[in-house]
Amino acid sequence: MRNFLKLIPLLPVALAAASVGQNETGSQVPPAHPPALVQSALANELSAAQDESHPMRYRLHKATPRLATTKDLIETRDGSVAMLVAVNDQPLTSADLAKEQSRLQVLLTDPSRQRHRRQSEAEDTARALKVLRVLPNAFLYTDAGPATEGSLPVEKFSFTPNPRFNPPDLETQVLTQMAGEILVDPEHARVVRLEAKLQQDVDFGWGILGRLSKGGWIIIDQADVGEGAWRVVKFQMKMTGRLLIRTKTFDTIEEETDYRPVPADLRYQQAIAMLREGQPAIAGSPGR
Repeated sequence: MRNFLKLIPLLPVALAAASVGQNETGSQVPPAHPPALVQSALANELSAAQDESHPMRYRLHKATPRLATTKDLIETRDGSVAMLVAVNDQPLTSADLAKEQSRLQVLLTDPSRQRHRRQSEAEDTARALKVLRVLPNAFLYTDAGPATEGSLPVEKFSFTPNPRFNPPDLETQVLTQMAGEILVDPEHARVVRLEAKLQQDVDFGWGILGRLSKGGWIIIDQADVGEGAWRVVKFQMKMTGRLLIRTKTFDTIEEETDYRPVPADLRYQQAIAMLREGQPAIAGSPGR
């Protein structure tokens, strides 16, 4: 789901290192008692992150300094299915379209591939839920007063690390060095925007496993995309990380548009047929 689960890419190094031994116990954290509106909003995000009853079809445009791609995605009870429709804002060539059709046909004939994707999504969700559950206690929130986001009236809160927060695992360790702002729609108690920046380097395994570098940042924008469903509409991240001996910069902008509801009982095979509809016919392509 493209909601607050987008917190997952915040932890690219931590998630990669998470299987190398992590402290699953942690200690109990005394309540930080965030403002009531923040508590309500974060509780709503946690609930929404576990709600799969409102699947959507949407366009995902992802841009990095080297490449821009556009995908048509459909969420199903079997996991998401995607079809590449443009590269660098240009329609696919006949050869690339044929490759996409072939890939979808393999997905149809080998259900284990979709089951693997569904399992990966479930694991990502579990990691994201770890982050969402600790957000009320991970930070100290200060009410910065009313503001507007576009034409929407919001309440602004600044946040800094809670010195009493002891992260229970690697996924949440990065929160100990993050500060920023969160904007909440007071009418619906939903997070409209979150901006966060790393104030210091974050080491994993005493710096042996990896590190996220000071200055990295993320921005997440959410909105009601129809029928009361809130989804991410823009995600921006620039962060430098090192895993073991490899250093990588994550520099990406993702925009999600054209959200449309699909049936809650939609199967992935039906989604593939929907993705194929309206695509140019490719001579000799499978399943056409």
